[in-house]
Amino acid sequence: MSSTVTNDAPEQVVLTLDEVFTLSRNVLLRHGMSEAHADAIARVITQGQRDECHSHGIYRLLVCARSLKSGKVDARAEPTLCDIAPGVLAVDAHYGFSLLAFETGLPVLAQKARSQGIAAMAINHCFHFSALWPEVEAIAAQGLVGIAMNPSHSWVAPAGGTRGVFGTNPLAFAWPREGGLPFVFDFATSAIARGDIELHAREGKPIPPHWALDSDGQPTTDARAALDGAMQTFGGHKGSALAAMIELLAGALIGDLTSMESQAFDAGAGASPCHGELVIAIDPRRFGGDGYEAGQARAERLFAAITAQGARLPSQRRFEARGRSERDGVKVPRALYDDVLKLLD
Repeated sequence: MSSTVTNDAPEQVVLTLDEVFTLSRNVLLRHGMSEAHADAIARVITQGQRDECHSHGIYRLLVCARSLKSGKVDARAEPTLCDIAPGVLAVDAHYGFSLLAFETGLPVLAQKARSQGIAAMAINHCFHFSALWPEVEAIAAQGLVGIAMNPSHSWVAPAGGTRGVFGTNPLAFAWPREGGLPFVFDFATSAIARGDIELHAREGKPIPPHWALDSDGQPTTDARAALDGAMQTFGGHKGSALAAMIELLAGALIGDLTSMESQAFDAGAGASPCHGELVIAIDPRRFGGDGYEAGQARAERLFAAITAQGARLPSQRRFEARGRSERDGVKVPRALYDDVLKLLD
């Protein structure tokens, strides 16, 4: 595999996107994954690195390897589909990672959404480590509106509390735009993604005090103390309420684990969270009917009103990073690159 060392500080390695995919796939295969799982995960890791979502790029290979070594994850599990109702399906991941289960169910979810106007897919018994925007973008690529959410481990304290109850509990949304990139957002209901705190701890960098509490329940700027304490929700009680909603919809509703139950299931093994995921697809043509074109025009006027003020649409920076990466490749810290290479030993 070729690479280029730049003169940037800290030392960086430049990789093409093909090299990121190949490295990711080889690491996953080396740790016992089936080719189907390795391909699905390598695609998403490459997308994360491409879009400069550093905590969801090749750093996640360290997380995957740790999860596989825990003995919790079935590296060769084959997802199975269950057709529950005209607008509902479930995919059982059988304790494998979630991404192959999502790819398995997506064609059926899209067909149901086009038939019914709206459809929901539950992914059950899955280990999850990735961002959700690749999933809702895949739904938008089908011309459908996408929504996705899931719990995680109980790392996050409720507003006013000091101990973990919620997961980082991401919520993602994508609106397809004809002839252009979709409108997409994907955010944790915690103040920041867990992976960002892990990267700060790895690099010895302080964190903002509103991100997390230490083990005594006090705000901290020490990333390692934060990992031993509890993360905070964004927006106080508002983020806390959204986190609770996701526990209910993507846990209790679909018959899967809450974040507290996922943490208990892990029992100190250090694997990625094990739980479920709820994915919703909506067909704007079925909803809009004869008013579809007018609805699309309303959406575009909304987006124009935002950008005309100099404000950015969600994911705009990520899309700009995508263009740079496709043209110039991606930069990876040398220390992280070396640690990933060790996974091939």
